[in-house]
Amino acid sequence: METEAAIRHGTMRVTALLLVAAALAIGLGVAGVGASLPIVVALLVLAAVLYAARPDGNRLGPVAGVDVGGIVQSLWLAPLITALPLLVRLSATPGEMQAIGGLLGLAGMANYFLRPVYLLGYDLVSAVSESAGRANGR
Repeated sequence: METEAAIRHGTMRVTALLLVAAALAIGLGVAGVGASLPIVVALLVLAAVLYAARPDGNRLGPVAGVDVGGIVQSLWLAPLITALPLLVRLSATPGEMQAIGGLLGLAGMANYFLRPVYLLGYDLVSAVSESAGRANGR
């Protein structure tokens, strides 16, 4: 049962990080900022500041089944996730920044909606591994 909870918390964490990264990219695009090396460096500095300021331990408990403390501790990854595609496309226009943000958000929501598939895969693998330990189903 612990693995199931880890899958649920892990997918929610990845989804939240991708949505925050999408909001950063879309926000920059709406503000009329295109991708450039100074923007990438600023995002990396923001990631470093958030890493240094992340809370120790898990002060925040789960809220509505979501591990908020885990998300806050890993929030420093969101600017890093945003910086990676911008580093690949340093000449992105503000419209392309919004598109990159949209793709990051799409990836986050796809991860969220695939969570039942991840859990089904885990259930199938655990059922097969349990039955493999028994000879002839006994």
